[in-house]
Amino acid sequence: MSFDYDLLCLGSGPAGQRGAVQGAKLGRRVAIVERRTVVGGACLEVGTIPSKTLREAIVRLTGPVARTGRLRGPRPTAAQLVERVGEVVANEVDVITDQLERNGVEVLCGAAEFLDPHRLAITGAHGRREVTAERILVATGTEAAPLPGIHPDGEVVLTSDHVGTLPSLPRSLTVIGAGVIGIEYASMFASLGVAVTLVDRRARPLEFVDGEIVDELLHQMRRRHVSFRFGEAVERLEVTADRARRATLWLESGKKIVTDMALFSVGRIGATAHLGLDRAGVTVDDRGRVSVDGQFRTNVPHIYAAGDVIGYPSLAATSSEQGRLAACHALGAAAPAMAAHFPIGIYAVPEISMVGATEGTLTRAKVPYEVGVARYCEIARGQILGDDSGFFKMIFHRDDRRLLGVHIIGTQATELLHIGQAVIAHGGGLDYFLTNVFNYPTLAECYKVAALNAANKLAA
Repeated sequence: MSFDYDLLCLGSGPAGQRGAVQGAKLGRRVAIVERRTVVGGACLEVGTIPSKTLREAIVRLTGPVARTGRLRGPRPTAAQLVERVGEVVANEVDVITDQLERNGVEVLCGAAEFLDPHRLAITGAHGRREVTAERILVATGTEAAPLPGIHPDGEVVLTSDHVGTLPSLPRSLTVIGAGVIGIEYASMFASLGVAVTLVDRRARPLEFVDGEIVDELLHQMRRRHVSFRFGEAVERLEVTADRARRATLWLESGKKIVTDMALFSVGRIGATAHLGLDRAGVTVDDRGRVSVDGQFRTNVPHIYAAGDVIGYPSLAATSSEQGRLAACHALGAAAPAMAAHFPIGIYAVPEISMVGATEGTLTRAKVPYEVGVARYCEIARGQILGDDSGFFKMIFHRDDRRLLGVHIIGTQATELLHIGQAVIAHGGGLDYFLTNVFNYPTLAECYKVAALNAANKLAA
């Protein structure tokens, strides 16, 4: 059978983009289907890039507020914050478009829908067309989970997709859901002097993060006057109909919260409802996510899936690598397994990053370990940057001194982490940090200080 394409990628986010480029580099006929007007997917339109750019704009415009807990000077306007977001997004669109063109990847604009396992209909501004592909990569990402009985309007009741287009900043904001996205936005708005309340039915947020790191994050958010309502859930919501529209939230416990805006961040589901995957024979779970094997193959042998649509870890960085590996497997190219240790970054204020095991997981597994810590207040670079609250932790195996985990909260945590990631990947440990020299003054000096701290404990 003759097909229009050797590989068709549904979605142009990190997984689809990287998978398409990899397929083109293998000399195959490749196309991307994107239902938005520009490439980049949700990652570029409403997700990773806008939110992280917004965070940087907040930190730049508010200065030391992230560390003092007080906003000094006038509060930035929404227009000032989103101006930079627009610039970055436009530049990234140009970069991705150029990359796809240079590699000969065709971009098909419109919404894709399976007609059968190899045939799809693409409906867009220029009408409807049908295409066929020998192999298909589903990389459509996720969308905000529906809220039963609650209808976001983008003005008073929001999801994370609305934050980048706010016409003005609220005086008060209630964030429902203390996952990564909820924590990030709650800390950002608190840095702007907004009165933030964070509601979550769990007793503790970010359960996968090291406990000490979470404690420090909550401490710093409390300094910026964030109110926490853990162990609580929203029962119902009403929006006033008068001129000064506000939201009233009734919690299951009977408490009532009145707020200018309510931001719901209660999870995301796979963006697969519109794909007609049942006509291709591909199964999804109750949250629209696609199950895959170790080679990112679905239950239909020629259909693959990668990125947020397959679930954990749902990171732009891992999605990109998953897309590349999926394309290699689909097209018969040799590819190693994905690295076991990948970094996690939480772009709150302050930012958090981690790789490897936590103390909790090691304790439950009965692995003997020792901890070395460094604090930014002890590091010259921390003083230069004005960050005296950053906290850095390394975990070593007590017997063979291998590095098992690195956990950081503070300025440039997501950049600083990669030294530890490389050492873990190569099986290194304490001796590397004790015998090597790090530039001074840099935050990388934390590795030396923490290593010496761990060495002293082991010697004792």
